[in-house]
Amino acid sequence: MSSPRVVAVEPGSPASRAGLRVGDEIRAVAGEIPRDVIRWQFLTDEPEVRFSIDRDGDRMHATVSKAAGEPLGVEVHAAIFDKVQTCDNHCEFCFIHQLPKGMRRSLYLKDDDYRLSFLYGNFTTLTRFTELDLERVITERLSPLHVSIHATDPEIRADILRNRRGAVSLRWLRALLDADIEVHGQVVVCPGLNDADVLDDTLAGVLERFPELATVCVVPLGVSQFNTEQRMRPHTIDEARRIVDLVDEWQGIFLDTLGRRLVFAADEYYLLAGVPFPAADTYDDFPMHEDGIGMARTLESEFHDPDAAPGDSRSGFFAWVDGAPADGYRAPRQGSAADVVAGAGSVGTGAPVMLSPRRGAPVGVLTGTLGAPILEPLVAATGRDDVRVIPVPNDFFGGNIGVSGLMVGEDLARVLDDEPVGHRYLLPDVCLSRGVFLDGVRPEDLPRPVEVIPTDGAALRRALRGART
Repeated sequence: MSSPRVVAVEPGSPASRAGLRVGDEIRAVAGEIPRDVIRWQFLTDEPEVRFSIDRDGDRMHATVSKAAGEPLGVEVHAAIFDKVQTCDNHCEFCFIHQLPKGMRRSLYLKDDDYRLSFLYGNFTTLTRFTELDLERVITERLSPLHVSIHATDPEIRADILRNRRGAVSLRWLRALLDADIEVHGQVVVCPGLNDADVLDDTLAGVLERFPELATVCVVPLGVSQFNTEQRMRPHTIDEARRIVDLVDEWQGIFLDTLGRRLVFAADEYYLLAGVPFPAADTYDDFPMHEDGIGMARTLESEFHDPDAAPGDSRSGFFAWVDGAPADGYRAPRQGSAADVVAGAGSVGTGAPVMLSPRRGAPVGVLTGTLGAPILEPLVAATGRDDVRVIPVPNDFFGGNIGVSGLMVGEDLARVLDDEPVGHRYLLPDVCLSRGVFLDGVRPEDLPRPVEVIPTDGAALRRALRGART
């Protein structure tokens, strides 16, 4: 088990006053070795906290005193201090298996850890879940969790996961719901395997066995050019339309039976099917919009609402493997990714250059190919001819990958090379984890300066007005 390492201390905080420093290795908190940041938060949520510290090879102690409700003011290096529970499934659609060679090692680690489900919204199949895990979830009320369902038929689920335990592991889902743990479910739909009648049967199984689920999101599989599984392929237009129709049909059934819609289809299905997105008021307050459910309507409402404030910076795909702190588990920091404007000229310095937005300059909004049809009507509604949407084809991953969160520096550099010098280029922060693209490139290495802004409509509206977000 590794020790939590301090990577940030808020000036003037209780931790700072007690002498904690960046680089300190925390050997124990209140006499206990915490296994993860969840336990860390619990142990440090006391008026007085005693730390055992290794600093430059020396063992020392520090006692932090703080008022009730006052943040400790420390951020540690990772979410999990002991071993991450890895995944022993062999799902054909697994995106980790579809990554190209040569990326940083951490990206190839497959997790199936309920703690990362709680902290980051990662989906767990529960195939490695245990009685001890259940006890901790219930005792510490680790809610909500996110569970991959894929199919409620035991044999089909075991086949999709390529793990015989997949046939029985949904018993843990029943146990979690019995304990009043909020759970969001997911069905990754693979054409020919768990779509059509199988999906219909799965949603019937949800109604019969798991009606307490908070939501069920139905999402398409991503197929990169590195996919080697012969059964995996993108949806056809007709298949996408069938998914949209089936979800709409089941929303009516759930609404009549449970009083809520429960199941939602990813925005990508509506784009592929060529049908309008559902109205905003049908998404039940957008509980799963960060999983591609209702993102278009969320962005639209934020963009047009003059009272909407910009959202927080997002950690991006694979956030946990890069050590990006989960919401609620980080020290307050001065500034954010939204404050940084990085660009050419900082290459070689190792740090972004702070630049002022070029007021009056034409604006290019960078986005994935799936984001372009969502952003274009919003930009058109401004009536400005100096703002354009710039789709960035994902040649790095290829296949049907077009979400903005998987944009990489290599593709952005290629596109920006053909764009005019002196324009403003807006980049959504969701494609960055701790300031780095998935391919290891940094925004300051791009051939044009970019302004990194939060991935929400209010931030985009403010950026188009030339104001700092």
